[in-house]
Amino acid sequence: MNHKQAFLFLFCQLCYLVVSGQFIELSNPSFEGEPRDATVPQGWMACKEGTTPDILPGFWGVYNEPSDGATFVGLITRQNNTWESIGQRLNAPLEKGTCYNWSVDLAHSDTYSGYDGPLRLRIYASKLKCMKDQMIYESPLIEHLDWQTYQFKFTPTSDYRYILIEAFHSEDPFQYKGNILIDRLRPIQVCDRT
Repeated sequence: MNHKQAFLFLFCQLCYLVVSGQFIELSNPSFEGEPRDATVPQGWMACKEGTTPDILPGFWGVYNEPSDGATFVGLITRQNNTWESIGQRLNAPLEKGTCYNWSVDLAHSDTYSGYDGPLRLRIYASKLKCMKDQMIYESPLIEHLDWQTYQFKFTPTSDYRYILIEAFHSEDPFQYKGNILIDRLRPIQVCDRT
């Protein structure tokens, strides 16, 4: 088999995996873009009134290095019980009853212009954009300043085409100003059956 045939074979295998639903790629999974405040990254949509995520580093006192690529996104919560969330339409549906693996890199900034409390990340799957039909992941409270990878499994209870990710405060009875930094969402993969 020559190089051209080997490349064609690998390309066809990759196409088969995508078509057969072995993994689902996200649009702009590392939130690449020109660093700016109050900007939704390309490929994503704002999913809550007042959602003005920041493409970082370089604004609001946040200068962490990205875990992947050149930029990452920061989401906040506020004292008035509002928070930021973004979402997107997947290029293939999450199928009911199928086990999936997914992972994301998370960090916290202790210099986010006063929005310095630690937060959780919540991820939802839904049939319609910006809805919350099923929570598929909730992170622990993210207090570490370095990037750490969080891997999780989930099984949809219905077929879903959208995901939503949101910043969420702790379970304490009061709301506070906090931040969570998000980078490097990997492709969503069907669980290994071995």
